[in-house]
Amino acid sequence: MVSRKRAPMKEIAGWAMFDFANQAYTLLIITVVFGDLFTRVIVGDAPDFRLGNLLWSLALAISYLLVVVAAPICGAVMDHRRWRKRFLFLSYLATVISTALLWLIEPGWILWAMALIIVSNFAYAIGESFIAAFLTGLGPPEDLGWISGLGWALGYAGGLVATAFALAFLGEVSLDNYDRIRWVGPFAAGFFLLTALPTFLWLRERGRRRPLPDGASYLRLAVKRMQGTFRQLGRFHDLAWLMGSIFFLMAGVYIVVSFAFIFGAQVIGWSESTRVLMFVLVQITAAIGALGFGVLQSMIGARRTYLITLWLWLLAILAIWQTPAIAELSRSLFGVHWSAEQVFLGAGVLAGLSLGSSQSAGRALVGLLTPNGRSAEFFGFWGTASKLAAIFGILGLGLLQAAFGLGTAIVFCLLLFALAILIGIRVNEDRGRRAASLR
Repeated sequence: MVSRKRAPMKEIAGWAMFDFANQAYTLLIITVVFGDLFTRVIVGDAPDFRLGNLLWSLALAISYLLVVVAAPICGAVMDHRRWRKRFLFLSYLATVISTALLWLIEPGWILWAMALIIVSNFAYAIGESFIAAFLTGLGPPEDLGWISGLGWALGYAGGLVATAFALAFLGEVSLDNYDRIRWVGPFAAGFFLLTALPTFLWLRERGRRRPLPDGASYLRLAVKRMQGTFRQLGRFHDLAWLMGSIFFLMAGVYIVVSFAFIFGAQVIGWSESTRVLMFVLVQITAAIGALGFGVLQSMIGARRTYLITLWLWLLAILAIWQTPAIAELSRSLFGVHWSAEQVFLGAGVLAGLSLGSSQSAGRALVGLLTPNGRSAEFFGFWGTASKLAAIFGILGLGLLQAAFGLGTAIVFCLLLFALAILIGIRVNEDRGRRAASLR
């Protein structure tokens, strides 16, 4: 792998600001507010909300399926034509516009709500792959860990600012408060619109643009490059194992991101104050995890850091699943009167530490094992693995909760993180980096 100089800090900051900006969409629309609003108010099939949960799963799964189809093709085209910044800008505009239109949705407008979630989440999710493709050009391999961690940490800081403001001014998720809570869409869109501007002002488009060969089309060129990558993937055994591990990791992560606050409302039955406190704790611990594990990665290596974060996830999901049992056990064995809400907050802290750190370490490890000149294409495959995982995880949980209830279905996550660990152990970082440098 050729030596790369570190980009100016202004450019690194511009890259990281996209993570700061787009977290408003993830948290306000997918995790904290609109997902809960969709299941309990727009669909509103009380008391168990199984139809609302299933339809929410279906909308997200469709959006991720669209990313699976589009991301590798876009990545191949961007590598050839150096249009990464152009593609990123288009995804950004599409996210902003479709998110702002969520204001129009009324209770009972289920299909319209699903359509806007499909469009907005597709645009947001494919933008994640586009911004990640810039990572390998921002510094040498030994810097990718902390640069990736900086992006995740700023992302959680942005999410904390956006969601704290929204929770303070928009109030609770309920039918009675619908006229105020519906502003969550325009607010998330406006936050993303304004705070992502430094990315487009400071981030550079690197590489040499090549002309389209005579008689070729961009689609044909993309398919040809992807076929070549698939044929060569056998040379990158460790990258292939990593993609498999990331598949199961992200299946679990997308379940947590999409259903954690729905789980808190429907299964734990938490209060509004606990919901707000959970949000704050998760954002703070996620930022600490992303930065702390980014530094740790520079000391012990990306692979070891990645595996540590997977074990943290396993503990977090076990605590979420057994929240009532842990509360009861603490009373009977230690005389400590913890409520289910308090135990759930503790599980949220573990999940927060795992959330930013695992994704940051995984993204950096992909960058380390990716051959030069193919970053957008291979990060397109990283995005593909992640979004296939989202479809598998979210749709799987949606079907399981429809049959057994959300409280029981969450055990599905334990299996996913266990598989991520078993496959991740097979990744050899040093061997993978040598294979990438020989391309």
